[in-house]
Amino acid sequence: MAERRVGPARLARRASRLLGYWRSERRTLRQAVAALALSTFAGFVAGIVLGSIGGTLAALPGLLVLIPAAVGMRGNIMGAIGARLGTGVALGLFEPALRRGGVLADNVEVGLLSAVLTSIYLAVVAKPVASAFGEHTVSFWDLVTISVLGGTLASLVILAVTVVLAVLSFRRGWDLDAVSTPIITALGDMVTLPALFVATLVARHEAANVATAAVCLSLGAAALARAIGWSPSSVRRILLEMAGVLALAPLLDILAGALLELHASRLETVAGLLILIPPFVSQAGALGGILSARLGSKLRIGVITARGRPEVPALIDGSIVVILGLGIFTVIGACAWGLSVVTGRPHPAGPAMVGGAFIAGLLVLPITLIVGYYAAVVTARFGLDPDNHGVPIITSVMDLAGVAAILFVMRTSGVLP
Repeated sequence: MAERRVGPARLARRASRLLGYWRSERRTLRQAVAALALSTFAGFVAGIVLGSIGGTLAALPGLLVLIPAAVGMRGNIMGAIGARLGTGVALGLFEPALRRGGVLADNVEVGLLSAVLTSIYLAVVAKPVASAFGEHTVSFWDLVTISVLGGTLASLVILAVTVVLAVLSFRRGWDLDAVSTPIITALGDMVTLPALFVATLVARHEAANVATAAVCLSLGAAALARAIGWSPSSVRRILLEMAGVLALAPLLDILAGALLELHASRLETVAGLLILIPPFVSQAGALGGILSARLGSKLRIGVITARGRPEVPALIDGSIVVILGLGIFTVIGACAWGLSVVTGRPHPAGPAMVGGAFIAGLLVLPITLIVGYYAAVVTARFGLDPDNHGVPIITSVMDLAGVAAILFVMRTSGVLP
């Protein structure tokens, strides 16, 4: 009998400690909910844009392969910048000024160089990956123009917002780890899609396309020379640590795009799903980014250690992500159905859309927790900065997992023919 009473008592103590931790994190939770709500709205803007450019997707085959990678790369780069700035604030190293050698100035340079170099990389790898799936694509020059011009324009906007957000967080005491990734990843969705669409207008004019592609390649060569030989050592270190992740992570995004391309004809019959997919994928990555950024900061300041078995603070952070995720995925499904009705796009029934988003969320949340935790822990064990790897890894994994989960649930439920 005594043993039976110990279990409930111990459980009650743990529940009390959990509630106490959540109460202590009320401000952070409010900030995270506000950031997720704002980023969900931005994700739906991206979804409406994606659902509205069907003609462009048909005219430029293979563009749907590039879109998730281009969008995801903005979130990878800028999300990692937000995580590093958040750690800089936590360690007392952040200064709200672009002083040479300072945390903010270094990260701005990393953002600019990475934006150009990764955009060229995406243009190079998109075509062979699409061909491996049997998909025809536009020419290499088209891909360079669309990827580099659109990606760089979007990066400039997102980088500016990231800097403003970091300065405001520093001055007003916000938890940058909780607010930066949701806003940055969703802003990447909202800004990158229109920027890519603008770039397609240039790509459709042959002379302008060739000239623009040549300028983009020249800009890439200059960025590479700067990154290798002229940038500060602190910038080179960040770029070197991120190089492997930024080379491999886009492949997951391109695979996600290839999945969408394979289902393009089916998605046309229920175009409302194109409104659902961007915010769902964005928030899956944002939740993982919140977890990764918070764990990265905790590892740097010594609150947790890089253990294979998560410690209590890490488990509690995971519980916060689960609670936020269950709520946000349900809201996304309901809002996607409502927007489909308002915009007049063919869509699944309300219960199918809301239930499908919720079930897909149940599928991706365990992946979010496992990848988010071990991406931070493994990089820390190798003596690397978790902020350089955690957000890029988790957002790219969730891009692919999110698309696959939505398509799987909608196929098995009979929504997709």
